[in-house]
Amino acid sequence: MSDLKDIKDLIDVIVVGAGNAALCAAISAHEHGAKVLILEAAPEESRGGNSRFTGGAYRFAYDGIEDLQQICTDMTDQEVNDVDYGTYTEAQYFDDMFELTKFRTDPDLCEILIKNSLETAKWVSQQGVKLRPGLGRQAFKINGKFKFWGGLALHIWGGGEELMGALYKNAEERGISILYETPALSLIQDGDKVCGVNIMHQGKQIALPSKTVILACGGFESNPQMRAQYLGKNWDVAKVRGTEFNMGAGLKMAIDIGAQPHGNWSGCHSVAWDVNAPAYGDLDIGDQFQKHNYPFGIIVNAKGERYVDEGANFHSHTYAKYGGMILQQPDMNVWQIFDNKVTNLLRSEYRIRRVTKVEANTIEELAEKLEGVNPVTAVNTIKAFNAACRTDIDFNPNVHDGRCTEGLEINKSNWANPIDEAPFHAYHVTTGVTFTFGGIKVTNDAQVEHQFNGAISGLYAAGEMVGGLFFDNYASGTGLMSGAVFGRIAGRSAANAAQQE
Repeated sequence: MSDLKDIKDLIDVIVVGAGNAALCAAISAHEHGAKVLILEAAPEESRGGNSRFTGGAYRFAYDGIEDLQQICTDMTDQEVNDVDYGTYTEAQYFDDMFELTKFRTDPDLCEILIKNSLETAKWVSQQGVKLRPGLGRQAFKINGKFKFWGGLALHIWGGGEELMGALYKNAEERGISILYETPALSLIQDGDKVCGVNIMHQGKQIALPSKTVILACGGFESNPQMRAQYLGKNWDVAKVRGTEFNMGAGLKMAIDIGAQPHGNWSGCHSVAWDVNAPAYGDLDIGDQFQKHNYPFGIIVNAKGERYVDEGANFHSHTYAKYGGMILQQPDMNVWQIFDNKVTNLLRSEYRIRRVTKVEANTIEELAEKLEGVNPVTAVNTIKAFNAACRTDIDFNPNVHDGRCTEGLEINKSNWANPIDEAPFHAYHVTTGVTFTFGGIKVTNDAQVEHQFNGAISGLYAAGEMVGGLFFDNYASGTGLMSGAVFGRIAGRSAANAAQQE
């Protein structure tokens, strides 16, 4: 829809934003009988927020393959018999969330996320989103059988494009209206109740009334000023993995009327991102500028030195933290180095056409090709690493194999293979910001809380807007699940509140 002429009746629920969380909220509100309108700041061709750029990891608790088959109903016999899916129980999910956030995750929100994750995955699949076993990302073949690790058995087939395509199709079939190029400017209140949104539409400022409002329009990762203000030095020059439209507008609107800020405002999800990637996400490339297989190699900075334990954990438990550490290194970029022994383990993102890569047949030759790096120190670093590897311990990419180094200033805890088999290859990366952790506080029903006076009547939030779940680090696939869980709850709560009017 391009204008307001077809919207004749009072809207029950306005959803601000049009990514995964927003669409889940809109669909849920419609399921519960509400007349829903979605506001999207981006033009239609750029719709979908950060969700459209995702690789599709989807973290939910499951007790075995029977749970997975309720979501992925068309598993082949080979996928059933030749794959060890293991389990990812609620207890394992809790352990990961508390460990990765250093026990700072909001316990109530964390419990809601985990306890609702399996049912939400089923619900999302019922809305037309297709999930498939993520064999190419979270499982390696050992002795003829794939084995999953890290709790990410199913991924969204086709990544963000297919996810958002399915959700938009669902919304269209429900008759949910969407206004594009229509940013929300501020919230309208009647006393202490939110009752609409002031918008900019076709060059005009318009007051758009509704019974309730859901804010699901992302964090402030697209806003360099806010990144510098809250995340700190150098974050204003970081690249942005996704949309250019997440400018923190929803957070500002909510806080302007007294919403309680919540969570890790100095923290964010960020990853190793190709040094020559554009400033914002490229939909033609999607998430393929990321480089996540560093646990199978080493990382050196401009000094030619290692600065982190590449094998501390599976990449899905460290990548969102290690990405930001690149900004702390000289010149704010580093190189990931591998040899031929692990080439077959590297994901497809290492083989795209637009990749900043060098290759050589000797370590010395490779070091000379590492732009901006001290080659002498780099060679010495690699040789010292090779000599320290415990090659008497078997290498196994599916488990914490304990194949470590000994005697280095920074030892590698797992997957420590000597870099000694040509050809050698290296990838130049910097920091790519995904989303920010700081948000606003919500109740267990996803209603926005006031700083001083309980919950704000008529106002709900979902997705990156919800603060308190993530601190310092992040488990891959939790963001999409959080958006769906709290989007579904916000939609139901907002629709029920609207019907009580």
